Amino acid sequence: MLKLSRKSLYALEAVVDIAYNARSEPVQSKEITLRQGIPQRYLEQVMQQLVRAGILKGVRGPRGGYLLARERRRITAGDIVRVIGELETNSEPGHYETESSIGRQVVQPILSDLHDAMMAKLDAITVHDLCTEARTNGLGRAGQERIDFTI
Repeated sequence: MLKLSRKSLYALEAVVDIAYNARSEPVQSKEITLRQGIPQRYLEQVMQQLVRAGILKGVRGPRGGYLLARERRRITAGDIVRVIGELETNSEPGHYETESSIGRQVVQPILSDLHDAMMAKLDAITVHDLCTEARTNGLGRAGQERIDFTI
């Protein structure tokens, strides 16, 4: 079974959390960690890579955090997975390599086709689609419970 890496899944969760919960202020990484249970050590690596790739915008300061760098309809799940895939390729040995003829001529082409099909599917799913799915599934948004009746 082809699976996305843990970092890719964390990146998807984090970007959707930001898109779903961001209001006018940035979303802090500690809030994402609390809501999604993503370990802080993974999250910071992933977030910095997403900022460098132009998917997120980092905001410094005491009320800093992360915002989407582009409209959520213009960011796909495939964009996010590719960014993290590049991070992992640069830091870990990854894909299937073999010396055998069967491996090169039979197994690798199948895996390549499956990878291409999975990426095409991920490219068809936007962050907006994922936020809509979250709303459809009844997931609450951060800050909904904070109603301020200051006069």
